[in-house]
Amino acid sequence: MSQPDFEAEVLVEATISPSEDPSKVAAAVGNVVGVDPTDVEVRQETARFRTKDPRVLLGIKEKLRDRHVRSAARRRLLVNTRGRSTSLMLNRQAAAGGVMALCGTPEESPLGPIYLTISSGKLSAAIDWVAAYDEG
Repeated sequence: MSQPDFEAEVLVEATISPSEDPSKVAAAVGNVVGVDPTDVEVRQETARFRTKDPRVLLGIKEKLRDRHVRSAARRRLLVNTRGRSTSLMLNRQAAAGGVMALCGTPEESPLGPIYLTISSGKLSAAIDWVAAYDEG
C-alpha cells in the first residue's frame, strides 16, 4: 500500500462520560488510528490523539477498504470539508472492537461518536488517498 505524499495533522477524540472507564475510551480512540492506548491523552472528559504524521492514516485507509465503505467515507469527508480540514464521526462501540463504522449524526453512537479530523494544505490529496477508489 502506498505511503501518503502530503503533510497532515490528524486528530482523533471522544468525550468521556462519568459512567465510562477512561482507559476503554482511550483504547477505542487508539483503535481508530492503530496506536497504543497509552499514546492517547486522557484529560477529565476527553480522550485525544493528535499527530502530524500522516502515516497514521494508513490504518484508517485499510479499515475503510476492508469494510467496503470508501465511497460513503469519501462523500462524508467531502461534505464535511471546512477550509483546510475535514472530519468523520465514527461509532465508538464499533471502534472499541477495531471496526470502523461511520456515523451520520452523533445520535448514531449511543455514548457519543469518536471524531476524526484531518487538516492539510493538500486536503483534496489527503481525501483522495484515504478514500481511494483505485485500490482493492
